[in-house]
Amino acid sequence: MNSLTYLNVNVQEATPQRAIVSMPVREEIKQPFGFVHGGINTFLAETAASLGANAALDPTQHIAVGVEIHTHHLRAVQTGELQALATPLKIGPQLQTWQIEIIETTTQKRTSFSTMTLSVQPVHTP
Repeated sequence: MNSLTYLNVNVQEATPQRAIVSMPVREEIKQPFGFVHGGINTFLAETAASLGANAALDPTQHIAVGVEIHTHHLRAVQTGELQALATPLKIGPQLQTWQIEIIETTTQKRTSFSTMTLSVQPVHTP
């Protein structure tokens, strides 16, 4: 089982122009204080940016892998559904940079904002 399946992540869209993923808020993703763990925001941001970045590449030739991510936690969440929207700031031949906004879908309030840089690497075949 991979992390997307384990955490009930729904991939809604993954194109070179944008990627959208969502997941329900459940007890398993909360910290002991009852709020969504901050690492979940970063996980969703990296997931969305990685899907979009790789959609911009020929998968037989290249893969985009994360090298840096910065997440700003803006609002605590206890219930609802989180949705991450990733859009590219730059898609280059060696590096891509994406911005990711996460909202809680019921309130439409922004819960975090991230930027992520990915390195474009050649696919190595055995």
